[in-house]
Amino acid sequence: MRKIVTTAAFVLALATSAFAAPVDGQITKIDTAQNKVTLKHGPITNLEMDAMTMVFVVADPAALKAVKVGDKVKFEADRVNGRLTVTKIEKAK
Repeated sequence: MRKIVTTAAFVLALATSAFAAPVDGQITKIDTAQNKVTLKHGPITNLEMDAMTMVFVVADPAALKAVKVGDKVKFEADRVNGRLTVTKIEKAK
């Protein structure tokens, strides 16, 4: 039983990481009042989305304090409750 649970957890972890691959982007606008960020980004494979500029909700509003307009970033995005949401964002190195 323990082996099955461990295997299931491993498979789930692999699937999750495949869904939220890091994406290169650049911040063009930040709306802290609405917890939104506008990103010019490359393709987002897990969302089957081409490169474009668009607005995302940010899952963790505190993350917006670490970035500013013009910053190049690495981010992860997914659909959360039907909304396109940035689940992780950090300045690109």
